[in-house]
Amino acid sequence: MAGGVIVGHHVLVLYVRHVPGPPLSAHVAELWYLSAAPPHAAERILPSGTLQLVVNLDEDELRIYDGPTLRRHSGAAVSGAYQSSFGVDTREHASMVGVQFRPGGAWPFLGAPPGALTDTHADLAELWGRRAAELRERLCAAPEPRARFALLERALLDRLSNARPGHPLVPHAIAALEGGERRVADVAATLGISHRRLIDVFTAETGLAPKAFARITRFRRALSRAEREREPDWARLAAESGFCDQSHLIREFVALSGNSPTALIARSSREHVKLHHIAIAASAAPDGARGRDRQRARPRGVLTR
Repeated sequence: MAGGVIVGHHVLVLYVRHVPGPPLSAHVAELWYLSAAPPHAAERILPSGTLQLVVNLDEDELRIYDGPTLRRHSGAAVSGAYQSSFGVDTREHASMVGVQFRPGGAWPFLGAPPGALTDTHADLAELWGRRAAELRERLCAAPEPRARFALLERALLDRLSNARPGHPLVPHAIAALEGGERRVADVAATLGISHRRLIDVFTAETGLAPKAFARITRFRRALSRAEREREPDWARLAAESGFCDQSHLIREFVALSGNSPTALIARSSREHVKLHHIAIAASAAPDGARGRDRQRARPRGVLTR
């Protein structure tokens, strides 16, 4: 299996990820599988700047919380690019498989522009018709993660073979903004496209306006760097990650995650199973997701080939 498989254990939780080979690797960051409920009732999913295809293998339903508001979707859905965090009921999502697309990578597979899915989820059946239910049935019947990944790859390859190509300048704009360029007008000028036109095509194909994408990318860059350091130097990280100063970094962390930088790093390293999923305390969880936390053991991981 291309890229190998990484497995992590967290008491009752098994998390497996697989990086596909070409041609999917140009569009898909990873396929992932999550089995058994974590020891908390709900999680906050931090914005990633990308879309995901998610399938609940236990129940034909997904429960998504936007603050206290519960939104129910079928057991196979697409998570659009979010500009802020949202909540999930981890007890209901105890066995899941999914596709994490690269920025702009979902465009060929959906049958609708990612810009139509910003800050929302959509049932996969709305995009794929009856093939969505057929795929979920096969995924539920598959005996283990590798078989599920193979099914997902075949489904994605079928969609890719009939896909309409996107705008050729969007990947260049993504690379520029991921590289730290903060001025969208400068990116447009470099690419020889009008500012307005860049915003339109970029939003349609990535699900986020360029400025929002750059903001989330900057946040994720700082968070990833901080997670690799025992005692982060926040002033230095702010400068290296493209923030105006440390105060700007703090404001953005609070706005995008609901936590200060120090609190977020402490919670992320202690609680997450899937990267940048943050446990919500039982007292703060939505009413439908509340439950008694179970004792946790220290996570450990192995690499398999």
